[in-house]
Amino acid sequence: MRLFSRRSTGNHYETVAETYLTGCGLRPIERNFNTKAGEIDLIMADAETIVFVEVKYRARTTHGLAVETVTASKMKKLIKAATLWLLKQGLSVHSTDYRFDIVAIQQQGEQIEWYKNAITQG
Repeated sequence: MRLFSRRSTGNHYETVAETYLTGCGLRPIERNFNTKAGEIDLIMADAETIVFVEVKYRARTTHGLAVETVTASKMKKLIKAATLWLLKQGLSVHSTDYRFDIVAIQQQGEQIEWYKNAITQG
């Protein structure tokens, strides 16, 4: 039996990622924005840029790196969810400065990698 549920593990590492990004100068806006299109783990601000952050955790790398779990399908869902968030805020998708980052956490939080502008809209 696992010590933590998947949701509590996810919450823990989202907090780790938020703390890390805050220490790097980003400002938290919202956590766990949910829509039918998908979920955005963290929404933060990097100066005037809105940053949509996907947090991925892997306890072990025997089956690949945490960042490798962000599939094309997941990217599409993130883009749709971000578009809905922007519209809900009354912001224009075309004139608002935003990007998609990934924070990959491995080895029980000992290794944190921040991939800026990791997801592009095609």
